[in-house]
Amino acid sequence: MDTLAELRAGRLAGARRIDLSCGLTEFPREIFDLADSLETLNLSGNALDALPADLGRLHRLRVLFCSDNRFTQLPESIGQCQALEMVGFKANRIRTVPAAALQLPSLRWLILTDNQIETMPEALGQCTAMQKLMLAGNQMRALPESLAACGRLELLRISANRFEALPPWLLALPRLSWLAGAGNPFDRQAEETAIAAPSVPHVDWRGLALGQKLGEGASGVIHEAVLGPASQPVAVKLFKGAVTSDGWPHSEMAASIAAGAHPTLIAAQGRIDGHPEGTQGLVMALVDPSFRTLAGPPSLASCTRDVYAADAQWTSVVALRIARDIASAMQHLHARGILHGDLYAHNILWNAQGGGLLGDFGAAWMTGALDAAQARALQRLEMRAFGCLLEELLERCGDAPPQAMVVLKDRCMQADVSARPSFAEALALLQGELPP
Repeated sequence: MDTLAELRAGRLAGARRIDLSCGLTEFPREIFDLADSLETLNLSGNALDALPADLGRLHRLRVLFCSDNRFTQLPESIGQCQALEMVGFKANRIRTVPAAALQLPSLRWLILTDNQIETMPEALGQCTAMQKLMLAGNQMRALPESLAACGRLELLRISANRFEALPPWLLALPRLSWLAGAGNPFDRQAEETAIAAPSVPHVDWRGLALGQKLGEGASGVIHEAVLGPASQPVAVKLFKGAVTSDGWPHSEMAASIAAGAHPTLIAAQGRIDGHPEGTQGLVMALVDPSFRTLAGPPSLASCTRDVYAADAQWTSVVALRIARDIASAMQHLHARGILHGDLYAHNILWNAQGGGLLGDFGAAWMTGALDAAQARALQRLEMRAFGCLLEELLERCGDAPPQAMVVLKDRCMQADVSARPSFAEALALLQGELPP
């Protein structure tokens, strides 16, 4: 019996989570029978365009997913669910966001990616618990100034919109660490220049032989492959083409190409031409299989922080090597006018002997059209993301933590954005601590 049938038969009493994806056109009223237990409701992948006016009866509801439906307005009734911490309405047809829908004092994570939103209400600034706000793939030209009051905001995605400029107050938010802004008018020329650069090798699709799939993300699929008559081992990323939570895949491709070569960066070696379906793609170095992902991405519970394996642990020397290698990669990117936008452990590969490698340019963007003061402020925002990484590495050191990392972590995470160090300063400090 499927979930909907079980719900209607009264067999889900006490359920804390319900997932329904079965072509629904109306909200099943039987869900209200679970009002005293239901905490997570996932109605993604249906044909809904409205929620009931009395949704507030679900007084324990903490998480609501309604992505891939037919909503044209964010339902006002979600504002009645005062326990809501996470709301996701990705890939609908939403144009309007009423202020009443955002009367949510506990809201930590709001996902409105890939809709048709032009403006957000000033009521957004009342969501002072907000940590993650995902607005990529809309039609916005500005953010409500009230958002400046959201001092806990750590991750913001405004890629693939219509911003001509960034609001000055955004660059002073004390905890903002992960900001994606590619695919806006102020960034477009830099993207086009990077993609058209004559120095970037073009690789004929017919010269590639794809092997096993190595991984898949929101923007594309990565395969093992061999290139040319010499059967050179490489990795190939084929982009999906649709807007992701980070922005457009072509923005990722532009940043990957602009990054160039660096020993601790997993960047593009060439772009693919001649795919039979017109799919865009990149050729990258194939990473030694001894490297593994440092951590998993954030969970619903951790919100903005990565999830590490329970037994994750390393020596202080290994922690220093990883920190040094990532600082070196970030210094290289910043020197080229590139912001990574997603400096997280789940985008880092590591091994005990070789240190760390930074990859995934899905949220990356370029500062070429911004003035020097804005570019510097944006780089200092990313220093806080590095501070979070240092904190996580330090927490898992099996011996005495390196004092340089402790001091640097505190400097990177201070509330005054302008007082944070640069990656050049960070790298110098970390290199001085490593044994020869």
